[in-house]
Amino acid sequence: MSSPVQTESAARRTPIAVVIDLLKGRGANGRTQRDALMAFTIRVASAAILYVSQVALARWMGTYEYGIYVFVWSWVLVLGGLAPLGLSMAMIRLVPEYSENRRFGLLHGLLLGGRLLVLASSTLIALAGLLALWLLGDRISSHYVLPVYLALVCLPMYALSDSQDGIGRGFAWMGIALLSPYIVRPLLLLAVMATAYVAELPMVAATAAGAAVIATWLAAILQFALLQRRISNDIAPAERAYDLRSWLGMSFPLLVISGCELALQNADVLIISRILTPLEAAIYFAAAKTIGLVSFIHYAVGSAVAHRYSTLGTRGDHGALQAFVRDSAHWTFWPTLVAIGGLLILGKPLLWLFGPQFTAGYDVMLILAAGFLLRAAMGPADMLLKMVGQQVLCAAILIVAAATNIALCFLLIPTYGLIGAATATSLALIVMGILSWASVFWRLGLNVSVWHQRSGSASRH
Repeated sequence: MSSPVQTESAARRTPIAVVIDLLKGRGANGRTQRDALMAFTIRVASAAILYVSQVALARWMGTYEYGIYVFVWSWVLVLGGLAPLGLSMAMIRLVPEYSENRRFGLLHGLLLGGRLLVLASSTLIALAGLLALWLLGDRISSHYVLPVYLALVCLPMYALSDSQDGIGRGFAWMGIALLSPYIVRPLLLLAVMATAYVAELPMVAATAAGAAVIATWLAAILQFALLQRRISNDIAPAERAYDLRSWLGMSFPLLVISGCELALQNADVLIISRILTPLEAAIYFAAAKTIGLVSFIHYAVGSAVAHRYSTLGTRGDHGALQAFVRDSAHWTFWPTLVAIGGLLILGKPLLWLFGPQFTAGYDVMLILAAGFLLRAAMGPADMLLKMVGQQVLCAAILIVAAATNIALCFLLIPTYGLIGAATATSLALIVMGILSWASVFWRLGLNVSVWHQRSGSASRH
């Protein structure tokens, strides 16, 4: 347990001091700070690679084919995020819990059984999608059919990688968790597409989807091999035990959370693709992904602190948890503020890289920036709720935010186009941030906002 003096001292640190400690990896949470820095570094590199690859794809394929690819890959992200059934997020909580309590039999059972279950569910979803596509193929535009077929082949390995990401984050093995999906996969996609371009293959959505299949499978297999080696070396052997009922009971609300998060991230693009043209979808996607680069900060901090939230919650160390939550908010907000400022200054030149017509998306960046900034001010509050047994409450918050986003998209896009989509998504992010802050405050007695200065229990009166 942390002493009152230590806790109060932590509370008096300035935001700059907290960020300096993060960069140097010192203080009581040095391991977590280094994990956050590693996750942050990987996501920065990933953001750069993804941005270069998306610019290259837009230039090579042209706006129309790029718009089709954006639509298809957005569905891969949605289905690939749902296919693990919430187990990926459950693993982030269960792995440190089992490790802390030395329940190695259940730990080994989770590591094997959880991944097998994810592979089975994702394969069934992919097969169902292929069957539906075969039955309804004549009702789907010919431009979409082959890219969708190829994209469905990605699902099992995409879902497996997502579950292995959860295992790595649960153990705080950030390199294994993040390098394959966020560095190796986009690099492979770029390399395969560059090879196809040099070979003068057709630069169409189907070619990009085929490249995505190769990249996804190779990256997932590499991650599997690295994870297995680390498990063999670092985890005490034990006879496997399985608690499927408990795992699935915990994962169901987390599945709802994942679905709502995916809706927040992709509903605007999917609805635009349905209502507007591939050109408009491509412009919106480029603008949203440009300003959305700031979200890697929220993800990086959340990835690094998740296992620590779970550990402190298991111990019941409320004072240390409040101090750590406050630091987490600073690690999230201030880098996000700086990143948003830089991206807005460079916004039009960055959009021009996709093509001259893409600069029309700058207003989209301005509107979305407000939502990202408000969410960052609350730190990784959603991750805190998931890791301390409040996943049902977190699911309720995400349902409200996702429903807000979808409803506003259908309401605003037909009249206001891309501006309507950006407004809907930004307002949904703001709703999510406010509800997360209020829920943590009233349910846990913690204040997660970046403006909170006192440590210890948050006063509810």
